[in-house]
Amino acid sequence: MEGKDEDVRVGANRFTERQPIGTSAQTDDAIKDYKEAPPAPIFEALELRLWSFWRAGIAEFMASFLFLYVTMMTVMGVSQSRNKCSTVGTQGIAWAFGGMIFALVYCTAGISGGHINPAVSFAMFLARKLSLIRALYYILMQCLGAICGAAMVKCFQKSQYEMLGGGANVVANGYTRVDSLGAEILGTFILVYTVFSATDAKRHARDSHVPWIFCVGPLVGAALAALYHQIVLRAIPFKSRI
Repeated sequence: MEGKDEDVRVGANRFTERQPIGTSAQTDDAIKDYKEAPPAPIFEALELRLWSFWRAGIAEFMASFLFLYVTMMTVMGVSQSRNKCSTVGTQGIAWAFGGMIFALVYCTAGISGGHINPAVSFAMFLARKLSLIRALYYILMQCLGAICGAAMVKCFQKSQYEMLGGGANVVANGYTRVDSLGAEILGTFILVYTVFSATDAKRHARDSHVPWIFCVGPLVGAALAALYHQIVLRAIPFKSRI
């Protein structure tokens, strides 16, 4: 017993009075250099009184409207052409989707979060980042915006719209419904995972500690490119010796 008491006494002396046994030196909140947003309530009726709530839905509506209009017109333009070289092609379709998402998220992120997709809003609700009222409102406005965007395409190119089925997704030949379902699940997982990672407060706090990387890296790369051009390609330092 005396040996055990001695071990306890020696161990206790390793800590100062400001760091008593049984408590950590610093709490998690003290260590964190970022602030986690509190979980959103399931029901928040007070949101309905805020203009920011309504304008966020309008932003989601307009973003969905523009996204569907531009991407559907691009897909239909490629599909109706016999010579794919005369159109933007498959890569152009990918650029249309990616470019529109990039631009629209940039424009609406500070207003609504830039979801532009019911799947994103649903995931944000499950993660307690949106209230149920806001999530349903976003999804409603996104669907209305998509419907209006498709209607605008049909208004401008009715014959092509009806002939090509409005550029709607279909299961391609050679693939089963299970294959298509798996592709949709995987694609949506990647999309929503990217959204969560891009909006993670901890990630932004971690990245903010190394801004010098994005200053030093380009400068070093530019210097190496200049040296390579002047010394290897042009051999300017050696021309005076020849």
